[in-house]
Amino acid sequence: MSTLKLWRALGTAVVACSVGAGLAFAKLPQAPMDDAAKAKAAEAKAKAAEADKKDAELLAKAQDRVAEYYKKEKGIPTATKAPAPKKK
Repeated sequence: MSTLKLWRALGTAVVACSVGAGLAFAKLPQAPMDDAAKAKAAEAKAKAAEADKKDAELLAKAQDRVAEYYKKEKGIPTATKAPAPKKK
């Protein structure tokens, strides 16, 4: 077998394996859900949303604490420590 035929056969084998692997890992359609499964999925989605909201609030509080600490260390006046505007 000549080298050209060998490389051609090897290339064909690589392409065939790639296509076969793609088909093997293709996503199968999800089976239809009954009412109980739909309710359970909705409940899980609501719980996840509530947890995400709580995590976002905790993150915001932590970021505020870090920002206040940074401003305190650098001597930057904060909104609560800002001087009052002069009255005429």
